[in-house]
Amino acid sequence: MQSAMFSAAPRIEKKHVLLSEILAVTSTMRKNSRWAAAAHTLIARDSVLAKDLGLRRGSLAVESQRPGRFSQEADLMGGFQELKRSIRDVADVQSLHLPALLGPFLSLIRSPLSTGPITSAALSSVHNFFVCDLISSHSLGLDSALSELSSAVSHCKFEASDSSGDEVVLLKIVTVIHDCICGSSVGPMLGDVEICEMLETVLTTCCQMRLSEILRRSAEATMISIVRTIFCRLYDVDPAAEEAKLRLSEEASHHGDISMTVLADIPDGAGLQNLELPADNIRITSTSQGEVSSVTIETPATQSAVVTEDTVAIAPKPYGLPALLELFRVLVHILDPNDQIHTDSIRLTALGILNATIETCGTVIGNYPSLLSLIVDHGCKHLFQLARSDNPSMLQAALRTIATLFETMRPHLKLQQELFLTFTIDRLATPLLPRSNMAKKIQPGSSRPATPSTPVLAPVNADSDIEKGSLTPPRPLVQPARGETRDLMLETLSQISRHPWFMVDLYTNYDCDINCDNLFERLIDFLTKGVYAMQTSSVSEAQQLHSQFLCLDMLLGFVGDMAARAEGTAEEWKSEFVSPEDLMQSKSRKKLVLTGAAKFNSKPKHGIAFLEENGLIELNPSESRTRSLAKFLKSCTRLDKRLLGDYISKPENVDLLKEFIGLFDFKNKPIADAMREMLAAFRLPGESQQISRITETFASKYFASDPPEIKSEDAVYVLAYSVIMLNTDLHNPQIRKRMTIEDYQRNLRGVNGGENFSPEFLQSIYDSIRKREIIMPEEHTGQLGFEYAWKELLARARQSGSFVMCNTSLFDCDMFKAMWKPVISAIAHAFISFNDEYIIQRAISGFRQCATLAGRFNLPDVFDFIVVALSQATGLLTDNLPAHVPNYPVVDAEGQSITVSSLAVRFGTNFKGQLAAVVLFNIVNGNGNALREGWTQIFEMFQNLFMHSLLPTRMLQMEDFLGGVTMIPLRGSQPSRHAQRNDGGLLSTLSSYLMTPYGSSSENLIPEATDSEVESTLCTIDCIKSCRLDELYGQIMQLDAEALVAAVKALEALAHERTVTKLKEETDDVSSPYNPSPTNEGPYVLTYDPAAVFLLETMVSIACQTPQHLEDLWPIIFEHLSALLSTAVHYSVLLIERAVVALLRLCVILVQKGALRDQVYLSLDIIANLPPSVANSVAEHVTAGVSLILQREGIVSTQTEWNVIGAALRTTISHSEAARYTFSLVASITSEARGQKVTQNNFPCLVAILDDFATAAGASIRTQPQRSRRALHQPATESPVVERGRKAVDLLSDLKRFIAPLSAASNLPPADAWRQYCLPLLSSLGRQSTNPSRLVRNIAIVQLQRLLLGSQLVYDETDHGYVEEIFDSVIFPLIDDLLKPQVYHLDPSGISETRLRASTLLCKAFMHFEVRDGRGKADVRAIWIEILDLLDRLVGVEQSEQLYEAVSESLKNAVLVMNAADILVPPSERCNEQQRTFWSATHARLERFLPGLLAEVIPPPETAEPAVTTATTTKT
Repeated sequence: MQSAMFSAAPRIEKKHVLLSEILAVTSTMRKNSRWAAAAHTLIARDSVLAKDLGLRRGSLAVESQRPGRFSQEADLMGGFQELKRSIRDVADVQSLHLPALLGPFLSLIRSPLSTGPITSAALSSVHNFFVCDLISSHSLGLDSALSELSSAVSHCKFEASDSSGDEVVLLKIVTVIHDCICGSSVGPMLGDVEICEMLETVLTTCCQMRLSEILRRSAEATMISIVRTIFCRLYDVDPAAEEAKLRLSEEASHHGDISMTVLADIPDGAGLQNLELPADNIRITSTSQGEVSSVTIETPATQSAVVTEDTVAIAPKPYGLPALLELFRVLVHILDPNDQIHTDSIRLTALGILNATIETCGTVIGNYPSLLSLIVDHGCKHLFQLARSDNPSMLQAALRTIATLFETMRPHLKLQQELFLTFTIDRLATPLLPRSNMAKKIQPGSSRPATPSTPVLAPVNADSDIEKGSLTPPRPLVQPARGETRDLMLETLSQISRHPWFMVDLYTNYDCDINCDNLFERLIDFLTKGVYAMQTSSVSEAQQLHSQFLCLDMLLGFVGDMAARAEGTAEEWKSEFVSPEDLMQSKSRKKLVLTGAAKFNSKPKHGIAFLEENGLIELNPSESRTRSLAKFLKSCTRLDKRLLGDYISKPENVDLLKEFIGLFDFKNKPIADAMREMLAAFRLPGESQQISRITETFASKYFASDPPEIKSEDAVYVLAYSVIMLNTDLHNPQIRKRMTIEDYQRNLRGVNGGENFSPEFLQSIYDSIRKREIIMPEEHTGQLGFEYAWKELLARARQSGSFVMCNTSLFDCDMFKAMWKPVISAIAHAFISFNDEYIIQRAISGFRQCATLAGRFNLPDVFDFIVVALSQATGLLTDNLPAHVPNYPVVDAEGQSITVSSLAVRFGTNFKGQLAAVVLFNIVNGNGNALREGWTQIFEMFQNLFMHSLLPTRMLQMEDFLGGVTMIPLRGSQPSRHAQRNDGGLLSTLSSYLMTPYGSSSENLIPEATDSEVESTLCTIDCIKSCRLDELYGQIMQLDAEALVAAVKALEALAHERTVTKLKEETDDVSSPYNPSPTNEGPYVLTYDPAAVFLLETMVSIACQTPQHLEDLWPIIFEHLSALLSTAVHYSVLLIERAVVALLRLCVILVQKGALRDQVYLSLDIIANLPPSVANSVAEHVTAGVSLILQREGIVSTQTEWNVIGAALRTTISHSEAARYTFSLVASITSEARGQKVTQNNFPCLVAILDDFATAAGASIRTQPQRSRRALHQPATESPVVERGRKAVDLLSDLKRFIAPLSAASNLPPADAWRQYCLPLLSSLGRQSTNPSRLVRNIAIVQLQRLLLGSQLVYDETDHGYVEEIFDSVIFPLIDDLLKPQVYHLDPSGISETRLRASTLLCKAFMHFEVRDGRGKADVRAIWIEILDLLDRLVGVEQSEQLYEAVSESLKNAVLVMNAADILVPPSERCNEQQRTFWSATHARLERFLPGLLAEVIPPPETAEPAVTTATTTKT
């Protein structure tokens, strides 16, 4: 309610305000004695009164009453009285014209008779009029009033009193100007001239250093407020209309000149009083009387006039672009660092105002070509020069303005941004070489590619690599930015690059532009290097860290922006932009051009050859190669201009020179400008002949363009030479006496076809060279060089095309490929080096984002690099992990048993290492397919964790065929090498004993764990759980083939290093001449290394769980396993056992792979060739593995394969438990329970295995302790080995039933069947017939007899060779072995019986095979004689009655059978010579050991006796 009353209350009347202000001003005037007298005089009214009354007063009397000065004061006072009278009867003062209301006040402000307090009061009144809205947009006569007001405040004059009081007046002037422009509704009504007047007044106040700081700062704040207001009009007006208005105002001024000037400060030593300045500044002058001083604010640029009743001001148009452009021009002009009139303080003020201006309207300045051209050219040029200032305040203000400029106008400042960024990077980059070294490298003719003419602001590293895109030429060396300057520049760079699309813009606009620097690559290179500490002592630690943090923050920002685009925040590439394909093609071409330019700058011929080879010199069929080459050389900005000039002016390149100069258009160009254009393309060589050659060619081309006043080509030649000489004479600082125009004219007399050139013609040439020096390329030094290069930059800007701005992801892949390695290295360095939690968190985020990008762009190298970088930060990598694991304490904590190891304690206190581990494994989890080389670090950390019992249980186990899974033991019982002999004697032994701790060894001592160590270990365990290693291990099995192969290769490399490599190193040490090994010791054995077993188990486990990729993994794993097993005696038993198990587990899978089935038998062959001691230790595993292989039907098919299987199984026979399983396996094969498994291919294999089992039974007899010296103890039949031997012989015998079916099934000829089946079986039984085991031996000889005399044998009866093989390969060797003493001593009593059976078998076999079927006599003679010899030896050795009788009986039967078959008959007339000889040989041998036997069995005929005797005698 109350608020409503207040709001409804009427405002004070404006008439009251006006009267109050009149009273306030007149009261102030009366306080002055001079003004007091005038206040009481009404001269103007006297004349009116006299007239009304009809009185006449003399003019002379009136004038005598009004002296000159008094009349002026009276007029000023009377103006207020007249104003009071005029409004007395007016109810609403706003109905009056505003100029009439303001007239007295403005006159008083303009009057030089006014004092400071009076002027201040008048100004305060005007201020109150604005506040009370007396001056408003609805006021009558507003346009004229504003013109008068602008003129009054801009030409304010008053008598000076004291400096503080005078500054109050100036402050109020500034306040009124602010009210007029910003604080009321009349501001938009002001015209361009009025705006310029008032802005000039405020700006001049800001720039007067003799004024107080408070006044200048207040004026500056007011100026900033004003420009923010007036430049907002650019958003509301039509740019085209304003530009037209500007052109019109330039042609003719409607209301005064629109111009502003701000001159220098008051000279030093002058006070505020008695000072006279130029009229366009704040002026303090003396009056004509010299009594007092006056202060004047006056701008002659404005035509000021006091508005009277007789003058009418022209109404101004609303202000717009002309006034704003003028202010811009003044501000930019002030910034010129080469203008000595303005001081740095003035420039600081101008920078603040300009920055506010650009902040206000920078985004729309591009719509106004006049404003844009001013900023693009002079504005940027002056700002960039100020950015080199050593004044921190100036530098800060300049950098702030530059940042604002790029923030709002970046699309229009492509090359300007390139220049500034290059300058900034050069200033911030730390020089890598000392000055002397750098200076040596910067020589003319450098092989580095040149750059387009660009203003040089700072140096760059002269060693920049061309391949990295360094396009900047060698630059003058300056000191790099340090201290506060470095911080400011780095902060500015960070501010400029904050946008997500900044790096994309750099890449697309510069790196893909052949004429621009590779800013993206350069910036990344600088920032990555900036993360590392600079090697300098001039930088404080705080500044160093700040710099590193900023560089890292920018890098991480770029990575984060790229990751955000990958997640979907990218913008679409607009159709009006250059296509991405064209940009990338330009990028590729740029790289080739840089390389070609570098080659050209080193050796031009090689460079041109490279350019032509890569198609960079485009050959047009319609033009010659020379012209195409000339076009390229002229257009390529990367070539060394000195080398270019030298190359094209050589005698062999005259045609090229003509084509090159022919590319210039000299039509209608003065010769000086033509020379300037030509010499900008290359540098004149130093040799006179080359210069002459260039000048001649130029003269020919220029004269062909028909230049005026030149009559011959020779005249052009002379003129060209004269231009070169004149340019040198006028601008060489070493020449004191300059050539005058008269000298120049004199030198050229008569050269124009015998005539002189006109004086005007030569004067124009002279003036052109004098005013504008021809600057040769690569001579751009100093301010003149900068100006020249800046013009070249503007020329390039007109051809460089538009600046593309788009937050696209199309180029992210190429950008990431170019930056990932240094970026990740920098992030890793920051993560390791910095302790700030925020930095560490950002670094972690950067790692994750890089990993995300690497996965998106399919860059496995990035993942590898991240893994390597983070793994080094974890502390889980050890350079030399020992094989021996100490006895760490094991304690129960938080319901679990933990091992307090050194690694667990150390890692538990390393928080940063834990962070790195968690980040690393979180990145790898789910991204395993992207890893390649990084698996080495992963598994290296795994093995380190394994050695300290920190891995999940699943990863600590090993699998086999027998007992499921078991834990990998961390300690082995086998020593690494044999103990060295101690030759110290008794004293050394005693000393060693006394020094040993009582009751224990140091290796067995288990230290106690402290509470802190337990706590650290728990932290480690929690961290390992957070790493989710078990998940990662499970994900390995799901990897793609390429990643899986890389993982297994990493495992194999680590395992190889801990086994094969280590064995080689240690054996080399042992066998060295400094450490001789005793010759009586066994092979050197490596210490048991649990890490080697762990790596092997992990490798094989991965392979077994990924059978689909086994074809790729097998070569890697087999190489390692074969290396281990080929030197198995040098490794620990467990390692070899695990290697055999691994090989067999893989073989079980390999049998299912048709392409790798041959590898199974290669592996089994390796196992079969293991040393016996090693083979015995792995026998059970071999049996189990082979059994699994054989379970698959049809896997083993060929005889070779079965032989390999058999060889592997035979190695298990010496192991009691393995032999049992092997025998069962063989027995199952020979049985017919599940169909016939015996084939023609496995038959020999089975015979060999069973033979070995039988042999093993005999070997068990040999290994038992002897009860006597003569005979071995024969074990009971319950002995497993003997029992298996007995069964093996039975199985051997049973195999005879397969002979006929197998022969028939394979259609083998009898001879082949005999050799493939029968003979091996007979040979085996024959060998076992001499087995040391009596049981096996007896059964074997019985089974042999049954087989020989049975019907199962298959042979070719037409071929007598099989009979010879029976005797020569089976029976005869059997008898020979039984005759050996060592065989006899194995079992004397049993061998006698065996000999008896063997003799019987011998005769029966002879009768069975030789005598039956009426075989020819000649066929049996040799065998029979051999039989008789063996029986003779047998009887002689045995000397046993039982054997003697058995042999006699067997021979009697044989003789009778032979006699019945007419093979052995007594000599008679019917006998042939062969029968007589056979009888004689038989008789002679029988008589040796069985005399009379032959006669007893076959009595010879009586007529045959002499013959027998003779034959016997002859034989004897």
